[in-house]
Amino acid sequence: MKLVHTVAELRDEVTAAKAQGLTIGLVPTMGALHEGHASLIAAANKENDFVVVSVFVNPTQFGPNEDLDAYPRTLEADCKLAEKMGANVVFAPSPKEMYPSTDDTWVEVTGDITKVLCGRTRPIHFRGVTTVVTKLFNLAQPDRAYFGQKDAQQVEVLKRMVKDLFFPLQLRVMPIIREADGLAKSSRNTYLSQEEHTAALVLSRSLKAAKAMYKAGERDAAKITAAVTADIAKEPMSNIDYVEIYALPGLEPVSNPMVGSNLLAVAVKFGTTRLIDNVVLEEK
Repeated sequence: MKLVHTVAELRDEVTAAKAQGLTIGLVPTMGALHEGHASLIAAANKENDFVVVSVFVNPTQFGPNEDLDAYPRTLEADCKLAEKMGANVVFAPSPKEMYPSTDDTWVEVTGDITKVLCGRTRPIHFRGVTTVVTKLFNLAQPDRAYFGQKDAQQVEVLKRMVKDLFFPLQLRVMPIIREADGLAKSSRNTYLSQEEHTAALVLSRSLKAAKAMYKAGERDAAKITAAVTADIAKEPMSNIDYVEIYALPGLEPVSNPMVGSNLLAVAVKFGTTRLIDNVVLEEK
């Protein structure tokens, strides 16, 4: 596996792979890799001949007073995990390398899809995501790009971008990877104290209960969100940002009764750490 830091180096690696007729899988990450990222890299390795993993803490998706400076940076460990899971190249650029023109050019998905859920309180976040992912798509020229279902709104926004801008790639969405106790894997889990970690288990419990309600026949979105909100609120350390349901694809307003596929998403703070989780409610 090769570690590269510049656009020129990555382009050389991609050009060589393309010249050999290899298919390319891209796994964009912000580093601090864990088992969730490992599952994405493993899937990319299985489905492609050549795998590029980006490790870049993207400053343009962090708002004021968010955790850009504190976000964990563990490049050496990230490279070891990426290599173990089958990556051929790790691309770890500097902010200056990725934004050489002082952020003059942006790619933005507008409309309600970026204004609900996390977009409501993080207004610049998805513009930063779509801009940096576009740059990575242009550089790596992947046949397939891999993202986790935990970041469900991000996935829907990127699907829209790929469709609207005619990117010639397949966007692969992989299942949420959870810790043994049910907490969704996240780089931000390292911020939690042991007490906060235990308190945060209410997220997976409440989502599991909501799925059971749906399976038992409940189709009233308001009743399901009320039940989840009540469950989470019972945990004294929780501070709820949102508990909401939207129709898939595209985060459309949910019908009542619910039909088709629907996303139940939550965002909750435990101490200073904001965690997200979700479950898809649909009839199999």
